[in-house]
Amino acid sequence: MPYADSIHHSLWAGRLLLLGALVSLALCASPTWAREVLRGVDFVHPLQFSAEQQNAKLSELQSLGVRVIRFGMYAQDEDKNVDFIKRAYAHKIAVVLILHGLYVPGAPERPFRPKEFPGMWPGPPMSDLDPGRSAQYFRELFGKLDAGGVPLAGLELENEINMAGNNPDFQLPGEGRVLGLTDLSNDPEGQHVAKGYLQYLKVLAALKDAREHAKLNNHTPLLPTSLVAITQEGPWPTPKPYDGVSVGATMAFLRAHGLDQLVDAYNLHIYPSGDHPGDKAAAIHRMRNLRALVDPVCGPGSKPCWITEWGFAYASKTCTAQEERDHVLVVQDMMSDFSQLAHEGRLTGLIYYSWTGDPIFDLDRCGATSESGRLAIAPLADR
Repeated sequence: MPYADSIHHSLWAGRLLLLGALVSLALCASPTWAREVLRGVDFVHPLQFSAEQQNAKLSELQSLGVRVIRFGMYAQDEDKNVDFIKRAYAHKIAVVLILHGLYVPGAPERPFRPKEFPGMWPGPPMSDLDPGRSAQYFRELFGKLDAGGVPLAGLELENEINMAGNNPDFQLPGEGRVLGLTDLSNDPEGQHVAKGYLQYLKVLAALKDAREHAKLNNHTPLLPTSLVAITQEGPWPTPKPYDGVSVGATMAFLRAHGLDQLVDAYNLHIYPSGDHPGDKAAAIHRMRNLRALVDPVCGPGSKPCWITEWGFAYASKTCTAQEERDHVLVVQDMMSDFSQLAHEGRLTGLIYYSWTGDPIFDLDRCGATSESGRLAIAPLADR
C-alpha cells in the first residue's frame, strides 16, 4: 500500500489494539477500569442494504463518533460479510461479530411457520451442531480477516439460545413455561435442550481454539451466546405457545460444563418497558428488573457482562416530537442505571439495539439521528 496509507493503517490498528487492551482491563473488573465500557450499536442485517447504503450508514456512524457496531453472519454469506467488515474498518469502526456454527450434513430443519409461531425461526436443532465442520469454518474466516488486516472488537457464538425462537431443540408448540435447572436433567424437553447446550459448548471450544491461532484476533474478547432476559421460572406471566430456559438455569448449566474456561465475559439482552416515561416509580421498576437480571450473573466473584442488545421500541412511525421526548426520558434513565453497573464492574460492554435495520427500534429515524440516539452513544457518566 502507499506509504501514507500504511501510516494511516498502522495508526488505526494501534487504536484497535488499545481498544482491545482497555476491554481486557475492563474484563478484570477492577474499580479503576470498570468504567472503560466498550460502546456501540447494532447494525441489523447489513446485507439487506446495498453497498452504497451500507457505506452511507457507516459514514454517518463515523461522523457521530461510533467506533463499534455489532451484527451477525452466516457461512453462506461469508465473503459479502467480510467485505462489509473491511469497509466498516476503513471507516474506523470495529465489529462485534455474531457467528453461527455449522451442522451435521442432513440435519433436520424446523420449518418456518410465521402464522402459527411468529418469531420462531427455521433451522436445525442445536443438538446437531458439528464441532469439526464449525472449526474449519472458523479457521478459514479468521484467515480471511488476517489477510485483510482486520481485527474485531468482539466475538459471539449464536444468539438467544435459551428460548424457542432461535433454538429448534425446543418443541413447538410448547407448554408455555420457563424451564429451570432441574428440568435440564429431568424433563424430556429440558433434556433435549441440555443436549444442545452441551453440543454448543463443543463448538464454542472450537471457536476459542480458532481464535487463539489467529494472527490479528487471538485476543479478541470471546462471548457466549446472548441470553433472553428471562428471570422467573414456571408459566410465562403472559401465556405463550413456546418455552424457554431461565438465564439463571442456563448459566448454571453452562458454567458447570466448562463455560468459564472458554469465554471472557457473559452476554445478556434486555428490552425494558418504556411505559410511563419520566415517572420515578417506573424508572425504579426498570432498575429493579435490570438488577434482577444482572446481579446474579455478572460479578463480583464471576465474569462481568456485556449487554449486546438493549433498547426501546417506538410506538409508531409518525416521528412525533412527543414520542421522541418520551424516548429520551427512558434512554436517560437506563444510561444512568448502566453507569452504576459499570462503576461496580458488572458491565464492560454495552451495545444499543438498534441503529439501523429494524425500523421499530432504529435510532437513525425519519432521515436523521434522533436525540435519544445521541444519548445512547454518549459516554457513560462517571459516578
